[in-house]
Amino acid sequence: MNRNDQQAYDRGTSLFSPDGRIYQVEYAREAVKRGASSVGVRTTDGVVLAAQRRTSSSLMETESIEKLHKLDDYLGAASAGHVADARQLVDDARTEAQRNRLRYGEPLGVETLTKSLSDQIQESTQIGGTRPFGASLLIGGVEGDLGQPSPPGREADTDRGEVRARLFQTDPSGAPQEWKAVAIGANRGDIQEFLEEEWDDNLSVDDGVTLAIRALLVGEEELAAGEIAIATISGEGYHEVEEDDVAAIVEEFGGSDDDEEE
Repeated sequence: MNRNDQQAYDRGTSLFSPDGRIYQVEYAREAVKRGASSVGVRTTDGVVLAAQRRTSSSLMETESIEKLHKLDDYLGAASAGHVADARQLVDDARTEAQRNRLRYGEPLGVETLTKSLSDQIQESTQIGGTRPFGASLLIGGVEGDLGQPSPPGREADTDRGEVRARLFQTDPSGAPQEWKAVAIGANRGDIQEFLEEEWDDNLSVDDGVTLAIRALLVGEEELAAGEIAIATISGEGYHEVEEDDVAAIVEEFGGSDDDEEE
């Protein structure tokens, strides 16, 4: 293949090269790899999502960097890659979750949402005039008896029954994958290797929080507590972990307590 032919396939967002590749999808994956790290951990009773909030200046407010997103009461997402693309996917996910509640009066399933978003992502690799999304999402949540509100005049049911945790990853190609624990973004190789060694079937949500923070510290040893965003999704709903709790774990496992970027 000569150079002119190669450039032609580079410019085509929906063209296969002779060796069966779509270069624009591969470039989109490179955009994800350059993003700040995000980690998802599935536990026995919920899912933990954690992300590094990378700042470009010491004058930037760290809290203004949105890496974790509440999609619904029992659904959340972490992102890596092109921020604007991720925000668009998050907005679409929230709309889909609300549409499902209006139609059926129940929370949207994690797998159903992931496949719906993946269908949208895949279309951008097949239709001319668009480009692939340069972002990946980790979508986590719980399914099962989530204790829906009781009718007026009836006492709320406190027995929630079985709750199943699910964790999925979207890809710029439009292919969804389910994981027990996964990392996206920068330093994915090292973090994923750490997760493969440390994850087990009996992790509680608290254990998952510790594991997720330790995983982020594998990629950035001097990561400060203020630069870590972490949330849990369980039968009790979506909750963000307080910075003081994150700081205690960061201090224990050798991170930096200094919130100012050096």
